[in-house]
Amino acid sequence: MKKPHVVVLGGNFAGLGSAQKIRAYAEDSVDITLIDRKNYLLYVPNIPAEVFENQDPEKDLTMELYPVLKKDNVNFIQGEINGIDVDNRAVTYIPAERPGAEPQSIQYDYLVIALGNRLAFDKIEGFAEFGDTVSDFYHGNKLREKLHNGTYKGGPIVVGSALFHQGNGAHGLEPYPGGSIPDALAACEGPPVEVALTIADWLKRHNIGDASKVTITTPGEMIAEDAGEKVVGQLLDAAGKMGFNYVNNTGDIVRLTEDTIEFQNGQKIDAELKILFPDWVPHAFLKDLPITDDQGFVITDLYMRNPKYPEILAAGDCAAVTVPKLGAIGHQECDIVGRQIARDRGKMSEEEADQKLKPVVFCIGDMGGGKGFYIRSNSWFGGDTQVLKMGRVPYMLKMQYKTLFMSTKGKTPPWGNEVAEFLAENL
Repeated sequence: MKKPHVVVLGGNFAGLGSAQKIRAYAEDSVDITLIDRKNYLLYVPNIPAEVFENQDPEKDLTMELYPVLKKDNVNFIQGEINGIDVDNRAVTYIPAERPGAEPQSIQYDYLVIALGNRLAFDKIEGFAEFGDTVSDFYHGNKLREKLHNGTYKGGPIVVGSALFHQGNGAHGLEPYPGGSIPDALAACEGPPVEVALTIADWLKRHNIGDASKVTITTPGEMIAEDAGEKVVGQLLDAAGKMGFNYVNNTGDIVRLTEDTIEFQNGQKIDAELKILFPDWVPHAFLKDLPITDDQGFVITDLYMRNPKYPEILAAGDCAAVTVPKLGAIGHQECDIVGRQIARDRGKMSEEEADQKLKPVVFCIGDMGGGKGFYIRSNSWFGGDTQVLKMGRVPYMLKMQYKTLFMSTKGKTPPWGNEVAEFLAENL
């Protein structure tokens, strides 16, 4: 008999991870096809480290998808996805290898949506002329040139996030007893914290200044609120002692000029460099589908399945339940997706497969100078854990994780988080 066909949309962390987990758990009981507009994985977390060390991030932070997927007998299509017909179980796409291709359609028995989001820099007035970020190779190299070729003159720096429009797709879910998936005003504030700390170290090493030149901003009441009040309090205390400036409750970013950044609350801050993280917006074709919320994020339960169309699953940033938009949570979701499909195919027991999402903020960031920070917390969702560690071990873990991920082609061992937890919290 013909095997069920699993179509995975997206080939970065959540897409690749979902395809690999489905193959590992469901074995050869399904056929798998992965579609992505690019033919490589972009390793985003280490772009800032490369930028501040004046290394081209494109050199070491890509992984070709085709040979990796071929090893697991996963078919790959390089295509731009432009529609989903949920009633006829079909995805439409345009082959993206060369421009001008004709639209195509592919049928599925299971659909895993792991497309991430659009980064809405185009919504920030003046960003193209006066903004910077570290979200991809192009922008990372643009900032690298400013820092290392003398364009940057040593003026004030602002690092912050635009307002995030979350959507209502996770309302009512209870990942921990009495908990919830809260509403966030910023998509993910681990990267702004990391960039602020590392650029302060960079200023000091280049004898241009120190943390007092850097202002960290947040649209919310508290930066990195998902880490928990205890952890954030410790972070802010450390940042204050280092000399950072901190501005909260800014609302959205309204406008950038050559020398300033303006916020929704009316505040204007002088800044030569504006290193920003935007609103995270769902892909346009997802809006108004019966599987998405009022913003276009894919609605799922805590088993990552859509309630109305249980053959449709989601993982990573495109899922409404993924708040904040954090890689560690996406990693948890990939595992759940693989288990759910394996259960349907009779390859895993219901007891083993039905392990609902219990999100944990697991974040390791660079601080510069060979030091890093480590956060493990679930209190925002109703759990009881808040841990912050800073020092050389977290930095080592962050750098070694990239090496491990690349060497295993994305198949990091299941004990990886446990080892990181033990080392960071006990050494």
